[in-house]
Amino acid sequence: MVQRVDVTGAGGVRLAAWEFRETAAEADPRPGVLLLHGLMGRAFHWSGTARWLREHRRVVALDQRGHGQSDRPPGGPDVHTSFGREAFVADAEAAVEQLGLAPVTLIGHSMGALTAWQLAARRPDLVEALVICDMRASALGAASQQEWEDWFHRWPLPFPTQDAARRWFGEDDPRVERPDPGRGAFFAEVMHEAPDGWRPLFSRRQMLTARETWVHDAHWEELAQVRCPTLVVRGLDGELGRAEAQEMVRVLPAGQYAEIPDAGHYLHYDQPTAWRAALEPFLDGIKAEAP
Repeated sequence: MVQRVDVTGAGGVRLAAWEFRETAAEADPRPGVLLLHGLMGRAFHWSGTARWLREHRRVVALDQRGHGQSDRPPGGPDVHTSFGREAFVADAEAAVEQLGLAPVTLIGHSMGALTAWQLAARRPDLVEALVICDMRASALGAASQQEWEDWFHRWPLPFPTQDAARRWFGEDDPRVERPDPGRGAFFAEVMHEAPDGWRPLFSRRQMLTARETWVHDAHWEELAQVRCPTLVVRGLDGELGRAEAQEMVRVLPAGQYAEIPDAGHYLHYDQPTAWRAALEPFLDGIKAEAP
C-alpha cells in the first residue's frame, strides 16, 4: 500500500510524500530511505524500486516542489528563490526531519541526486548513505539551457491520449536517437488528462527556472564534502560520462561506482533488474556496517 503524508517545505510549501508500506502499521522502526526524483519527475517514478526496497526498509518518495501532487510556488520576482537549490535542499531536509527518517539513505535520480548530495554535505548528521543516479557534477552551461527551452517549445501539446505521449517521448521526439521505452514510460506518467487532452503535471517555465539555478554551476566542492558511503551509478548511454563518474568517485571520500549496460538516463526504468542488482550489494553493505 502507499500512504500520502504531507510535509511542510521551505517557505511553507506543501509537499506530498508517499510512504510505501507492506501493511498499515502506525510506525516503522526500520532504516529509512528517501527517494528523490529528477526534474519533471514524480514520486511514483520510484514505484518499482520501492517495491523491493520496502522488504527491509522504511521507504518514502517525495514529490518535489512544482512536481507531482506537491504545490507549485507562485511565479513573480521570487521565482528563482522558490525554485532555487536552497529551496529543494531545505524541502528534502524537512521531509527527513518531519517524517523521522534519519539517519536516512538518500537515493536520487538526476536533479534529485544533486539535491541528495547537497543535503548530505550540509547535514551529515541526517544522512547515513547516498546513491547518485546519472547526475553530473560539472556545469552544463547556457547552451544546454537554450536547448531545453527550444525542446519544450517542440512538445506537441496537448497529446490526444496518454499513449500518444508515451509514443512521442519514446520514439518520435527528435532528441531520441532510437526507440526508448523507458523514456516514454517516464514521461507518460507525468501527464494528466486536462479538458483539451493530456498535459504535463508541471509548468515547463518553472522547470526551466529550476534547471537554471544549477546548470550554470559546478558542484564538485559540495560533492567532496559528502562523508557518508556513496554509490555513483550511470547508464552506459546516460548523461553522466564514464570519466566524470569515475572522477566523482575519486573525489568522494567513500565513493563506489556502478555502471548499467543497455541503459540511458532513465536507467531505473530501462533496466530495473540491473538497477536493483547494482544497488542491493551497496545497501546491504551499509546495513551490515550499522551498529
